[in-house]
Formats: sequence, C-alpha cells, structure tokens
Amino acid sequence: MVPAWMWLLCLSVPQALPEAQLAELYVEVPENYGGNFPLYLTKLLLPREEAEGQIVLSGNSGIAAEGLFAVDPESGFLLVTRALDREEQAEYRLQVTLETEEGRVLWGPQLVLVHVKDENDQVPHFSQAIYRVHLSQGTRPGIPFLFLEASDGDEPGTANSDLRFHILNQAPAHPSPDMFQLEPRLGALALSPKGSTSLDQALEGPYQLLVQVKDMGDQASGHQATAIIDVSVVESTWLPLDPVHLAENLKVPYPHQVAQVHWSGGNVHYHLESQPPGPFDVDAEGKLYVTRELDREAQAEYLLQVRAQNTRGEDYTEALQLQVVVMDENDNAPVCPSPGASINIPELSSPGTEVTRLLAEDLDAPDSPNSHVVYRLLSPEPEEGTEGSSFELDSTSGSVTLGPRPLHAGQNFLIQVLAVDLGGAEGGLSSTCEVAVTVTDINDHAPEFITSQIEPISLPEDTKPGTLVATLMATDADLEPAFRLMDFAIEAGNMDGTFGLDWEPDSGHARLRLLRNLNYEAAPSHKLVVVVRNVAELVGPSPGPGATATVTLLVERVVPPPKLDQESYEASVPVSTPAGSLLLTIQPSDPMSSPLRFSLVNDSEGWLCIKEVSGEVHTARPLQGARPGDRYTVLVEAQDAGEPTLSTSVTLVIHFLKASSALAPALTPVPSRHLCTPRQNHGVVVSGPSEDPDQTNGDSPYSFALGPNPTVQRDWRLHALNGSHAYLTLALHWVEPREHIIPVVVSRNGRMWQLQVRVIVCRCNMERQCMRKVGRMKGMPTKLSAVGILVGTLTAIGIFLILIFTHLTLARKKDLDQPVDSVPLKAAV
Repeated sequence: MVPAWMWLLCLSVPQALPEAQLAELYVEVPENYGGNFPLYLTKLLLPREEAEGQIVLSGNSGIAAEGLFAVDPESGFLLVTRALDREEQAEYRLQVTLETEEGRVLWGPQLVLVHVKDENDQVPHFSQAIYRVHLSQGTRPGIPFLFLEASDGDEPGTANSDLRFHILNQAPAHPSPDMFQLEPRLGALALSPKGSTSLDQALEGPYQLLVQVKDMGDQASGHQATAIIDVSVVESTWLPLDPVHLAENLKVPYPHQVAQVHWSGGNVHYHLESQPPGPFDVDAEGKLYVTRELDREAQAEYLLQVRAQNTRGEDYTEALQLQVVVMDENDNAPVCPSPGASINIPELSSPGTEVTRLLAEDLDAPDSPNSHVVYRLLSPEPEEGTEGSSFELDSTSGSVTLGPRPLHAGQNFLIQVLAVDLGGAEGGLSSTCEVAVTVTDINDHAPEFITSQIEPISLPEDTKPGTLVATLMATDADLEPAFRLMDFAIEAGNMDGTFGLDWEPDSGHARLRLLRNLNYEAAPSHKLVVVVRNVAELVGPSPGPGATATVTLLVERVVPPPKLDQESYEASVPVSTPAGSLLLTIQPSDPMSSPLRFSLVNDSEGWLCIKEVSGEVHTARPLQGARPGDRYTVLVEAQDAGEPTLSTSVTLVIHFLKASSALAPALTPVPSRHLCTPRQNHGVVVSGPSEDPDQTNGDSPYSFALGPNPTVQRDWRLHALNGSHAYLTLALHWVEPREHIIPVVVSRNGRMWQLQVRVIVCRCNMERQCMRKVGRMKGMPTKLSAVGILVGTLTAIGIFLILIFTHLTLARKKDLDQPVDSVPLKAAV
C-alpha cells in the first residue's frame, strides 16, 4: 500500500512543473535524408506519471496539420515523419506541453529548435547568359569594367554557396591570350597589364570570353555554370578641356552648363571635385554645370577635376582638369581701413610730417580700373582768413601730412577723405574714410614756483624736528600728467641737513620740514634755495628763474624755564610745630643754573613763608586751626633772577601730624659735614636733638627716618647705630658734588623733631680730603685775552714781513731800470 504522503508529493509535482523554465533544445536534421522514417530526433524529459494529461505539439503554422513532427507518447521521443528541404524552410520552432483536457498545463512548455542542415543540391547560375560591354582605350589595368553576377540556392556562408569565377576561353587570342583578368571571388572583369598596353597601341577587338562560375569554393568538386561576355573595344573620348571664363554675378537661369565630358566605355559614373569647393555639379551624361552666381572677390578661380569611375568608385583613367576663371566687374566700392584708435601727433611737429597713410582696399581685380583708387580731402577745410591748412593729402598715395598751420596740444581733429575707384572717373564707386587725430603734449614747459621769494619765517629755537615749516607750490603748463610730475630739492643753504622736503610727484607742492634741532648760537638764520624739476626729460628751453624759490628762516632764541629738583614737594609736620620751623628746601635741579627767586602764591592761611634766595620753607606762625590728618597745599613759584619772564611752579603739600605731648623745641640745622663722590665707605653720624630734656635719662631710644622727599629717599640711606645716633650714607654711586640739606625726622615718646643735616658732597683725594674748585686769580689773563694777544703778535709779524718784501721788490726794479753799460762787468777769473 502506497503511503499517503507519497500521493501528496505526486500531486504537488505537476503543479510545480509548469512554473519551472525548461532550456530550449536544439536538433539538427540533414536535408533530403534518405533513411527510414519516422526519424527519432531527441528524447523529451516528460514526467514518468502522465496522470490524466495529454501531449500537445505546436509550432510553425500548419505543422500539426501536416503531421511533419510528432511525439511518441510511449518513449517521449520527438520524431520527424518525412524528408525536409532546407530551400523550402531552413528551421522549425516547436513547443511541447503536457496538458489536461481542460487545457491546464501540467508540464512544459519545452521549446525545440529544429535546424535543417544544408547539402549541396543547388546549381549556381549567372544573372545573364550573355554579357555585352564597351571597353574604352585608356582604361587602366586592374580596374573592373564589368561585374559578373551569379547566385546559388544553398545556405549562404557555407561552402555549398561559395562561388568562384574563371575565364575558360578568350577569342581571339591575339595579340595576347591573357588580355583580361577575372577576380575569382567578386567576378570583377578588368584588363590585364598586357591587354592595357596592347589596346593603347592599337584598336583591337572585339573579344568574346567564355566564363565559368562554380560552387564549393576552391574545392575541385561542385556544381558549375557558364556564360558568354562580348567585349567591344572603342576609341577613347576622354579629352582635355579648355579653360572656361565666367562673368561674376552672371544673370542666367541656373544650373548653367559650362562644359561636357564623355567616357566612351560602358558602366560609367562621373564624379566632380572642385578646388576650392564651389557651386559646380556633373550629371550622368557628363555635363558640367555652375549652380549659382559667382563672386570674383570671394574666389577668382576654381580648378575642377572630373573622374570617370566604375560602380566601386575606382577611376577608369586619369581625371580631367577644368580651370574656371571668374571675370571681374566693378561691383565693389573702396573699403576704408578700420578707424581704430586716435592717431597721436606731438605738438610742435614740423610741417610735412606724415600723420597716416590711407590704403583703401578695393576688392575688384587688382591692377584694373575697377580697383584704381584716388583720394580727395573733404575736411578739415582751411579756416577763412588763415594761410594754409593743418593737413595736406596726396591724392595718389593717400598720405596725410601736416600742413604749415601749427598745432597745439589738446586739439582734436576728424579728417575725412573720399576714396573713389575707376581712378576718379565718372561712375566710380566711393567711400568716405575718417581718421581721428589728437595733438599730444610734449614736455616743453619747465615747472615754476608760484612764489619764488618766501617772506622770512620765524622759528623758535626749541621747535621740534618734523614740524612743517612752509609749503611751496609749483605749476607746470604741460597737459600730460606724466610731464607734470615734479621733483623738489634743496639746492643751497642746507649743508648740515637741518631741513628736508617731502612731496608727491603729482601733487605740485612740497612741504619743507625741520629735521634737526635748531641752535641760535650756531646759526641765527637760514637761507634755503629750493629747486623744482620735471621727473621726465625736458624738451625745449632750459628751466627759467621761476624754477627756484628762496626761503628765509629766522631762529628765535629760547631760554628754557627754570627746572627744580622735584616735580612736587611734600612735608609732614605736627600741628604743634612752632613758627620759624624749617620744613624743607626747594632748589633747582642744576646748581650751576642761574639764581632763582622763590615765592608762595596761594598760602591762604598764612602759615608758611619761603626765603626768596635759598628756597627754604618755614612756618610763618603757629599752625592754629590745623587738624591731624589734614593736608595743606600751596603753590611755589620760582623765577629766573636774570629773566623774570622765565618761571616755573610746583605744588607743596603739608601733611599735619598729631601734636606731641610736650612742646617740641625749635629745630636748628646740624653743622655741615662732607662726603666723597664717587661713593666711599664712610658716612655722617646723626645724633638726637640736643634740646631734648629726656636725652640724658635714656628711658627710650630715638627713631630716625629720612624726610618724605622722594629725591632724598632715592639718593641717601639712614641706618640706626644705637638708641641715640644714626649713620647717614650715599645710596647712589654718584651724587652731584654740591651742598645738600637732608631732612631727618627724629621721634621719641610721641614727640617729633626734624633735623636739617647739611652735607657737602665733593670729589676727594687719596686722603679723603675734599677738593674744591679754585677761582680765577685776579690779574691773570683770561682765555679771550690770551687769544687776543696771540692774534696781535701774529699780525705784527705779518706786517713786518710785508714791509721787508716790498722793500726788496722796489730795489730789484730799480736795478732793472738802469742802462746796460752802467752795470759793472764781473771780474774775470
């Protein structure tokens, strides 16, 4: 018993088979098969269980009705029932399916291609039994003049249809049995080299050729057929052509025949070539045509080549050449040259200078009246009341030259010239030519200053370098910007380079600036000569006097205002400081400077006073109303004793401190002592105030500090030695040699004193002794007097020498004035 799952598998297979794509089968059947039929071709892969289906064979229309093919249901073989003819049908396309009675496909479709294999059962045959052809003398050897046509019904591309052509016989066989040659594959009949040579020498013929065509290619076996070719040899009519002259713009119907050629041989096609390409054509009869009007200016000549060719486009003989010449007529007016840019003529150009040469082009035939051009000047015309014109014209050459009338820079002209062909005769064509002319500038004007003399300019001696002193303006009459570029230079009066110029070449002005500090003593005035020149080379006259400018400068002497050793001053004092107490000293920064006079400007409370000469600031009265922590600011003015107009001022700020428990004694200056500069290893001992009643009991030490003056704190150092003394030394390696007053603030038990320590700083010798400057002794000569004595002595010596030489000269002249005989003869030795 069969399992149920196998039945399900069998039922499912037919449903899946139609969906599978079966490969096409290829079957080859020999043509005209002579064996038994039916002939089994191939086995089909039909299902083993046919179930309820039936085999259906379909394909080319009528196959099923004819019963040519069938499928054996028992074996599944495809079979053919009778012999096939390839020439009737070369292949069959079949389709086999397994279907139910309702038409549902259970298997397939299976495609089968049946190809009928060809056999050589067809005989080739010519398209004509007899061929007749004309052969012209002059035909090249090897150029076919006849193409034989033959066909074979067997399958193309196989040996059965591969045809070969042969010449079997030539009659007559003279002058050579091989007058012709036949290309075996193509059937192309041509003259052999011997035949071409024989026909060129004498007119032979006619000839009859027996030709054969055979299939199976070069094999010895095969079917064959023959044909006859009658060849008539004719005289050549391919003759050279004379040149053809055609008028341009010819008004005739087109195409217009201009010549004719003829090839006497048969089977000819004419081919025309034009160099350069032109409107020419040739028809099948060899007639040459021009197809439209010709333009000589476009092309004056054409060279035509006519070829006689076979159907393959091969030339039977050499091509014929035909020269076509286009005849000219006056149909073109002169053409003016392109205007282009304006022509530049420099001013002051001499008369006769050529401006331009007009060459109007006439496209008509050269060296003919049609292209003979003459010229006439239309404008500019000479102005009334003037002699001569600005321009002149040569009517033959077209040369435009300058006339006698001068030109000026900046003028613009439009020259109009009439160009006429036919040599100016009536009926000639004309055109108007225009030439733009611009008169350009030349550098014939030198630049000049607007003002050549600058009034004296005063400059303070302390004027800073870089200061603008004056601006010098110059002009140039030239128009061209490049000719107006200028260079400036100080030509005289600036040997030390104190002054300088800066300018832009196209600005027309130069700025005179101070480059170095002025010195009234060295040069109280300056006289500068500034020159201006063109950057470009000057043409024409040299620069005139206007090319220089003189600038006079006066130096004003400036005495600097006095300068103090500090920019501001500060002092700290208790509010209990009594009147007459020295607070600080205001002094110049340079002790060797002129003496100063000091004064207070805004001492509103009247607490202070200042000594006019020394600059010592004291309390003028008790500081009543002052509170600790307050500040009191006054202005100190210092005037030069010799020049009261020179003054300076500084601020003085007083800081008020808390009053001591006991009244501080008046401060007295400490006796003067000296220190050496450059600094050496010694100092000055400063002790506490001698007025302090508590100094002897030694309950508490003193505190020492430098005053609040920044200069003092920079230049000096103060070190405590013990409870009652301090040591004052130089802080800098070098301090200016002079007398210094150093304020020292001393405090103890809430009390405060300010000591004024006077120290003389000086240069010292090896024993640390101060060396002082020695003043000039009375009665001793000064440098100025010594120089005067020396100059006086030299002057006296010079006068004495002049007298001696004068005396000797007069004595010699006297001797020369005496007669010759009055001179005594020298004694002979």
